[in-house]
Amino acid sequence: MRSEIRFVSSNPHKIAEAEAILGPHGIRVIPSTLKIEELQTTDTKRLARDKLLNAYEQIGRPLFVEPTGLYLERIHGLPGGLTQIVWDTLQAERFAELFGGPEGKSKATARTWIAYCDGRQIFEFDGEVAGSIVAAPRGPRGFQWDCVFQPDGYASTFAEMGNDKKNEVSMRRIALDKLAGHLGKAYRS
Repeated sequence: MRSEIRFVSSNPHKIAEAEAILGPHGIRVIPSTLKIEELQTTDTKRLARDKLLNAYEQIGRPLFVEPTGLYLERIHGLPGGLTQIVWDTLQAERFAELFGGPEGKSKATARTWIAYCDGRQIFEFDGEVAGSIVAAPRGPRGFQWDCVFQPDGYASTFAEMGNDKKNEVSMRRIALDKLAGHLGKAYRS
C-alpha cells in the first residue's frame, strides 16, 4: 500500500533525504514549504511539538516536522534547538574553528526529532548519531553543518560521504525509519 505524508520544511536537502528514505517504504512525501516561525529554545522536542501544532493548525491534514540539531559536549549540549541560528551566524570555518579539534575534544551528537500528527494524536520519533566536529570544514558546504560533522566510526564528514552513504547512517534515517514503521502499522490497522 502506498501512502502519502506532508513534510513541512523549507529545506530542499531535508525534503530530498526524506523522499529518498521514505520512498522505499512506500511512502510518498508531499513537501510543504509553509513558513512556520520556530520557537527559540534549546529543547528540540519542545521546538518540534510547537512547530507541528502551528503547521497542523494552518494545514489541517496529517503532517510531520523535523528539527535537527547538534549537541556539543564541550558546551554542555548547546546549541541543540538553536543550531540553525548558531550555524547561520558562524558558518563553516568559524564553527569548525570554535568547536572542532582533535578527536575526543570535539564530541558532538547529531539529533533529529520528528513530530507527526495524524489528526488525532501526536507521535514523536528521534534518531541520533554520535561523532565529532572536525577542525576544518571538509566536503561540499551546501547542506549546513554536514561539512563539519564526522560520525563515529567513519573517516568522512557527512558532506564527504555523499547523499546515499549519509542516508544509510544518519540520525534522520533512524528517525524516519521509526516514522515509517509507525505509518506501516497504522495503515495495516
